[in-house]
Amino acid sequence: MDTRHPIRRLTALTLAAAATLAFAGACSEETPEPAGDAAAAAGAGPEQQTLEGAKQAAQTVFDRFSGGDFAGAWEMYTSAGKQSISKADYVKLNTVCSRKGLAIQLTSARMEGTDKAVVIAKQLVAAQSYTMVYENGAWKLEPAKEGLALYKMGADKAIAAQKKAGTCANA
Repeated sequence: MDTRHPIRRLTALTLAAAATLAFAGACSEETPEPAGDAAAAAGAGPEQQTLEGAKQAAQTVFDRFSGGDFAGAWEMYTSAGKQSISKADYVKLNTVCSRKGLAIQLTSARMEGTDKAVVIAKQLVAAQSYTMVYENGAWKLEPAKEGLALYKMGADKAIAAQKKAGTCANA
């Protein structure tokens, strides 16, 4: 993958951020909520296990990330994703290396079984697929393998690796 292109760089950073969020859960002392954020806030119980529910959750993750709410985005990772990076490291990595303010728009989605959805999101002209998993009554973002590998490095090493690769937006 050519990480020198600004859009690819942003996509790589987005994947890295997602992976970072995934690893944070395992290191955190927080207990995961059984229902999704929107459902919990509304007191409505579990989120809908439908394509529409997956799309709404995905857009919420993308909005949080592009808006700079990295802690909130991390909260919407799968448990495996959270185990890959602590919330603090995820926030640190993305605060240093991610671009904020560039909207990420959901362009299409499809179900893959009853508990998994594949969504396509676009930022500027770059499109990327993401997997949403229905876990404990809520749709969660499953970090890509590349992101998970980056998150396992920890924030400081991941920042250094992104700077070296030219994919850290604020380097």
